[in-house]
Amino acid sequence: MNISKFYFSMKNKICAIHVFLIISGSLAGYELRKETIPSAAMNTAFNCIITIPDSYHQENISYPVIYLLHGYGGGYADWSKHMEIGILSDTYNLIIVCPDGGSSSWYLDSPVMPESQYKTYVGLEVVAYVDNNFRTLNARESRAITGLSMGGHGALYLALEFPYLFGAAGSMSGVLELESTSKKYELAEKIGSYEEFPERWSNYSILSNASRFAELQTHIIIDCGVDDVFYNSNKLFHVKLKEFNIAHTFIEKAGGHSWEYWVESLEKHVQFFDQFFYRK
Repeated sequence: MNISKFYFSMKNKICAIHVFLIISGSLAGYELRKETIPSAAMNTAFNCIITIPDSYHQENISYPVIYLLHGYGGGYADWSKHMEIGILSDTYNLIIVCPDGGSSSWYLDSPVMPESQYKTYVGLEVVAYVDNNFRTLNARESRAITGLSMGGHGALYLALEFPYLFGAAGSMSGVLELESTSKKYELAEKIGSYEEFPERWSNYSILSNASRFAELQTHIIIDCGVDDVFYNSNKLFHVKLKEFNIAHTFIEKAGGHSWEYWVESLEKHVQFFDQFFYRK
């Protein structure tokens, strides 16, 4: 399938469906919306949190967008439950989108389960919906993606799969090497067993595909605590990017695999993307 043609055809189909619920605002003025975004790939619809800055209602301008992904076992509302992400929308004057990636999808199009096609959903269908229903700067240079744990893997994976959509990508405590998790996190259910399909595990693993970033000029930020169970693979990914002369920012600091760490890290990612959006 021609992905570009699919993306734009989906834009035409999705633009007619726009269901949202305003959840909350704050003294900061931002608006937090719960939207229902359909998926033609999975013949269903999923909820999504979209945060727009206060200035959205005051000025007739378009905005850059950050896609913020949740981790394994989580859902679209995770980030908004743990922190006031709307403050970041107001502070940096941008839109933040928290899509539903399924509790264990790994943001892949499963070759085993037709009902788990989250690469297409998050990477194409959600992006098309947001661009059609909000005043976005619809360009690679104004679109970024990041996430935690499974979402860190998902963000870098989608940036590799759709480089014409995402100009910047990040990962917080990302699971960047899948082979070591072959007996965990329901991955085998999504892509088949490692013993039977070892090439799939390598193809989906970010660590195995580090060199692919060399020609994409994607702006990359990697963040992981030194006490995190996935620290070693994150450090190794950093080393591999250096070997391939791929520019990136790598942050390592005290902390483990926890919301306390991710909440603290998110603004660093938003600052990084803000500089990418507005660089001279």
